[in-house]
Amino acid sequence: MRKLIAAINMTLDGFCDHTSMIADEEIHRHYADLLSNAGVVLYGRITYQLMEYWRTLSENPSGEKSMDDFAIVMDNTPKIVFSHTLKNVNWKSAKLANRNLEEAVLELKQQSGKDIFVGSPSLIVALTKLNLIDEYQLCIHPVIAGNGLPLFKHINEKTILKLIKTKTFSGGAITLYYEPAKNDC
Repeated sequence: MRKLIAAINMTLDGFCDHTSMIADEEIHRHYADLLSNAGVVLYGRITYQLMEYWRTLSENPSGEKSMDDFAIVMDNTPKIVFSHTLKNVNWKSAKLANRNLEEAVLELKQQSGKDIFVGSPSLIVALTKLNLIDEYQLCIHPVIAGNGLPLFKHINEKTILKLIKTKTFSGGAITLYYEPAKNDC
């Protein structure tokens, strides 16, 4: 059974705003390695459309090795997009989901292969509510944004997590790896 891993960047004050982050070479390498070990990445429409930037960069490299390498890995990583408004996707490695989120994820988890990653705030929230996430990889950047989209918006029930490891980056970001705590009650 494959694990479902929520992997996302966020500010110190809990917002998901890619324009507030400082993605240096080390962060790009980290996420390129992460995606090279992904069987599939799940995106909502908004995040998918933001990530399409990497497709254009893979077609027209920037000359910055870490970004270009990440773009190639991102371009080749299979993606499933959950959207109520998109009718098609033009990225060769992407497809639109043809089932609801819960059904699709339960089916994916039963398959053999590499782990499933989810990188959209809205999907992370929905999958947290469904208790389907096996691991959270929260990369906290040393930035206070002051406002933006909070990651765990609309979570109304307490979820207790267990820290399983950390990874510190030279630029000051730190990834916290959590798994849901087992309920012994």
